[in-house]
Amino acid sequence: MSSTTEPKKLHIAVFPWLAFGHIIPFFDVAKHVARRGHKVSFISTPRNIQRLPKIPQHLTPLINLVQIPLPRTEGLPENAEATMDVPYHIIPYLKIAHDGLEQGISNFIQTHKPDWIIHDFAPYWLPPIASSLGISRAHFSVFNASSLCFYGPTSPQGLDRYGVRTLPEQFTAPAEWIRFPSNMVLKSFEAKNLFDSMKQNASSVSDWFRVKSTVQGCQVYFIRSCRETEGKWLDLLQELQQKPVVPTGLMPPVVQARENKEDWSTIAQWLDKKKKATVVYIALGSELNLSQQDFTELALGLELSGLPFFWVLRKPSWSGNGGSGKLPDGFEERTKGRGLVWTTWAPQTQILAHDSIGGFLTHCGASSLIEGLQYGRPLLMLPCLYDQGLIARFWDKKVGIEVPRNEEDGSFSRKSLAESLNLLVVDEVGKAYRDGAKEYSVLFQDKDLHDSYMDKCVEYMENHVHA
Repeated sequence: MSSTTEPKKLHIAVFPWLAFGHIIPFFDVAKHVARRGHKVSFISTPRNIQRLPKIPQHLTPLINLVQIPLPRTEGLPENAEATMDVPYHIIPYLKIAHDGLEQGISNFIQTHKPDWIIHDFAPYWLPPIASSLGISRAHFSVFNASSLCFYGPTSPQGLDRYGVRTLPEQFTAPAEWIRFPSNMVLKSFEAKNLFDSMKQNASSVSDWFRVKSTVQGCQVYFIRSCRETEGKWLDLLQELQQKPVVPTGLMPPVVQARENKEDWSTIAQWLDKKKKATVVYIALGSELNLSQQDFTELALGLELSGLPFFWVLRKPSWSGNGGSGKLPDGFEERTKGRGLVWTTWAPQTQILAHDSIGGFLTHCGASSLIEGLQYGRPLLMLPCLYDQGLIARFWDKKVGIEVPRNEEDGSFSRKSLAESLNLLVVDEVGKAYRDGAKEYSVLFQDKDLHDSYMDKCVEYMENHVHA
């Protein structure tokens, strides 16, 4: 093949934020780029690199795992290198440590001169460094296009036109730039939480400033989304940000047999004994942020529902004895046989793929939601942090329902949780959500479709290198 038709082989650096909800999708991007024959440098900290899934053998020559040590930071526990290693209120100190990677990243890209760097929202200092070295920049966002539109423009033109919302209540009403019907609003308690996170924090840089700087500083905005679910949102996002927005597809994970087969055989044996589509799977992410009161209501709601359940309750490494909440006295004995509380790592995709699962109680993290809908599981949504409330609003009534909550403080009752679970998994009224989830599973499982989106992202980089 002549050189005119064969694109030049590129070197692409990939640098995600220090959270596994970001690291794994970025790693998937890296593998896809390598499959197209390009060389990839995947940059993270030593402990995060050790925790990555194995690279498929045929791709190992093309993917270089670059470890840059995380600087010791006051307020950050030793060995804490990802958000799952620390409680929520310590994350600002992780951002300080992350900003301490600037010199190491700068040295690496100066020495290795990649053609592109694909970066996340956090390194506000990276675009000017890459730009000065003639390196092209792609911002990859793991957030939905609809959520990003709701948060508003970061382009100078958009900010001039619409300004910045300065009060929490402005986030509880539809945004003026969304010109089509939408239920993208935050509840009162979510708006307050968002406002707290957008303020300047211990890292002395607000998340809003990080996002604005990294979006303004990139040449293309890759979004983990697809036209089939968010077509009009992707168009609006491009208009708001005044730069090319290119969807990566949903990147649905492939179920892989894990090395820890013993755990899976124990789980599988338990699930095999349950009736088809009756078990509620509960997993609320690695950054669970429920109060003890909410945690108790959740447990007692599961008990009250009478449904079989499999609850992944991994105690975070930082939690000591407190964990993410204490189970009510006698809960495990009273639900023995019907329910199982699993306290170590669990193979989520394999569990969701099992025929016995009839519903998924989720915090609405983007990856979890994609995994649930890939297998057509209706969702009971209990958003806790970040954009999860917006993701829940986007999917509410299409594939499931939100747990009814107090608008002011986010609390909920065991009774409403139990009733919602029964509606979703058993009742005739919930059939619409069960059917909706099955319908969407066809789209979410379409690997060829989502791969073709990623191919277009790689082609974009091939065609616009050093533009």
